[in-house]
Amino acid sequence: MSENNVMVTVEDNAALVVIDVQKGFEAAYWGRRDNPDAEENIAALIRKWRAEERPIVVVRHDSHTPGSPLEPGTPGNELKDVVTEALGADAPDLLVTKTVNSAFYGEPDLGGWLRDHGVQQIVIIGIQTNMCNETTARMAGNLGYRVLYPIDAMHTFDAVGPDGEVVTAEDLTRATAASLHHGRFARVVRTADLLRVPAPA
Repeated sequence: MSENNVMVTVEDNAALVVIDVQKGFEAAYWGRRDNPDAEENIAALIRKWRAEERPIVVVRHDSHTPGSPLEPGTPGNELKDVVTEALGADAPDLLVTKTVNSAFYGEPDLGGWLRDHGVQQIVIIGIQTNMCNETTARMAGNLGYRVLYPIDAMHTFDAVGPDGEVVTAEDLTRATAASLHHGRFARVVRTADLLRVPAPA
């Protein structure tokens, strides 16, 4: 169950979009994070999607920022073991690389791939909640996709506002959930809601 105790519906070909789950996000560079259960929930959803033969899209951020832990060719650019182990021997259905926040501005073209495969519903998980995940969800909503956003299968980091005040990762996560829900960009759910969904017939 999720919002208003309404059961979550997942379409048979709903695509799981796994965003930026990369080793570079383990670096002290980013500061304090929230949700220590994120990786466990990410792995559980990847395993479910793989077992039920629903499409999986993996997105990798190739940073052009000098000194970024996500710079191509560095260990931090690699996917975390939690993703590769959950995927198993098979590659994802699509690997997208990007240099900006939205997964819809990457290579190959995510939107074109979703259209070609008749996908109208996506489930977004990964890193960071209020950055690439939220940007992708907003754009997907604008493009007409039905978006599920399991808020506990992602995490973010504390951030400094323009006044110099630190906004905690937990507060940023709550703000993202409220913004996506209130603006009807996405349906905010929990990992458990999706794990309870029956497999496609």
